[in-house]
Amino acid sequence: MTDVGFWTVPPDRMVRGSMGHCNLTVLLPPFDVDARAFPANDPVRAAEFAASFGTVDAVLEEIGPRSVLDVPYPDTRADLDIVQAAGWGHVLGISDPALADDGNDTPLLTEARTLRERYPDARIVGVHFHGGASHTEDVVWLPDGAMFHAAGWPGDEPFEVTGDPFAIASALGISTEALHDLGLDEEDPADVEWADFAALALGKADPWGWGQIQTTAFRVRHTEFATSTMEDQYFTGG
Repeated sequence: MTDVGFWTVPPDRMVRGSMGHCNLTVLLPPFDVDARAFPANDPVRAAEFAASFGTVDAVLEEIGPRSVLDVPYPDTRADLDIVQAAGWGHVLGISDPALADDGNDTPLLTEARTLRERYPDARIVGVHFHGGASHTEDVVWLPDGAMFHAAGWPGDEPFEVTGDPFAIASALGISTEALHDLGLDEEDPADVEWADFAALALGKADPWGWGQIQTTAFRVRHTEFATSTMEDQYFTGG
């Protein structure tokens, strides 16, 4: 298998649309930490985490450090082979275009389920959002097994919500004022910014909003299933 992997389209083929922001964070104890005080990213641990991820068949090349704010909006098929991963001490993170979805699957939930088995003591938070009219998926999974998952098209139906966000908020000490600001107590679920709720679940440990926090970018060969899904979504899907 070459670095072309399972693709049937050439690397310079322009993609249709962009993935927005897709990431999964594995926060191991202690949970009460500030992302700005994280240890520097360890590229070796980042590579190990990327290689073990369910959408990745193999890590082919280390490209180098990138800020978490340097979101890899893909222009061509070759850009879809780039993931960003990090090991910040007891916190792991990954951003992968294979986590984007158009409503046919729940890739964040699928990968969170696997990570839950590997890291049963972790708080696992996944986010996929886009600034425009795009499918969103968000998941919060706590060590005690409590889980919340939202998926759908913002402002549209059907919008699926599994679990109790208020129970999650209570367990994490998220204030009622914060929930009110998000509209959880009065808005239709399809109108709630669930990515913001997921960010609250990480609290100060949320690494994805600080330009000084670094990941490592890797060129990977995605699995056959992940490649097929991306090919349909980015090139041939409706």
